[in-house]
Order: sequence, then C-alpha cells, then structure tokens
Amino acid sequence: MITDKFQARRPRLKPAPIPRHVAIIMDGNRRWAADRRLPIIEGYRRGIIALREATKACRDFGVPILTVYGFSTENWKRDFSEISLLFDLCCAFARSELDGLRRDNVRVRILGRYESLPAAPRAALENLAAKTVDNDGVTLNLAVNYSARSELHDAVVALARDVKNGALDPERIAEDTLSSYLYTHGLPDPDLLIRPGGECRLSNFLLFQMAYTELWMSDVNWPDFSREHFEAALMDYQRRQRRFGGI
Repeated sequence: MITDKFQARRPRLKPAPIPRHVAIIMDGNRRWAADRRLPIIEGYRRGIIALREATKACRDFGVPILTVYGFSTENWKRDFSEISLLFDLCCAFARSELDGLRRDNVRVRILGRYESLPAAPRAALENLAAKTVDNDGVTLNLAVNYSARSELHDAVVALARDVKNGALDPERIAEDTLSSYLYTHGLPDPDLLIRPGGECRLSNFLLFQMAYTELWMSDVNWPDFSREHFEAALMDYQRRQRRFGGI
C-alpha cells in the first residue's frame, strides 16, 4: 500500500518541459486477456478504459496532442472473428465515448486509410470526428487502418500528381513539403513515443515523423497502463536532453 508519506516523497512532474505531442502504441491487449484466461475482446475493452485515462492525463498534464495506434493495415491478417469483434468494439467506442470526449473538450481526428473500413465502423468514426471538430482542448488522433509505409506511399503519389499537373515545382520540394502530404499534416512531430506491452520496435508507426522522437518502453500491458505510468513516462522525458543530432 502506498502511504501518504510515500506520496509526499515521490518525485513529481515538473511544469516544463511537457511534450507537445505524445504517441502511443497500445500493445498488450491480447496478452493481458490471455494471462487472465479471458476472451481476447476483454483485453480490448479494458484497453479503451486505459485510452480514456491517458486522454484525461494529457489534459491534466498539459499535453495538447495524443496519437494512438488503434488498428494497423497488418491487423487484417488476424482471424476474421477477431477483426469483426474489433470493428464492433470500434462502433461501441464511438458511441460510448462521445459524450465524455465532448465534455472534456477533446477533438478526435482519424488517421489512415479509414475509408476502406466496413460501413458501420467507418461511419461511427466519421461521426465521432464530426461531433468533436469544434473542440479545442486535447487533440486525439486515432490511427486506424494505418501503416507508416502506406502513409508515405499515399503522400508520394499525391505529391507526384501535383508535380505532374503543374501545381508543385519539383525543385522546390523540401522536407516540410513532404510533411504537408502526410496524414499528420498540420501537427508537430511526436516528442515522445510510449510503448507498453514489452516490445521494443516501432511496428510501422509514424516512421517519418519519429526521426527524433524520444522512446519510452514498458513491460506493462496496455490495459494495465495507468495515469501513474503516463506520468512516469513524462518525468523520464523531462530528464532527457534532446539535441536533434547536434552536440
């Protein structure tokens, strides 16, 4: 049991620096369920609660942008029954979380090829984004049917099309030009990536944007990821010196 005396001694988060943009790979939902001999869907349901708490932690700690990896293009390789459950859960999430997100002034954006989703989850996500578009608190980006390589492919195709039709001079293409064609256009690159679940890889997530992102890995599975874990990641971030390739 954590006593009040221990809480008073525990290091606290400093007012600065606070990352402008935190990205999370929400990993470990299935392992969490397997460890408890529960259906896989229970891990994902518990993961939604963890996402809700992480979004509130961003609000309370002053992190303006949160991007989470919800469903990757590689996830289509999973068993069809699991994918169907995920889409059902996606619809339930969009319905159940809307009021809370609006109350907390959270704006939802969808990143990825979400147009390729079945009609029901696509409509649910589009409605969630539309109903929160005027909120100006935390921006919650849901990466759905997302992969970084697909994102780069789509960006290059769009850029090449603009060069071909004369809207873009190839001699004037710069790094910022390519950034403006990505799903994350208009957003700063992530300052911090959090990956629970015990794995240490990027898993095809925001590869262009995370060139200088600080990485924080944890063995805790996502459904058990708490506000305290989020704060610990921020405190570790505050101890680092970011040089962006300089001395």
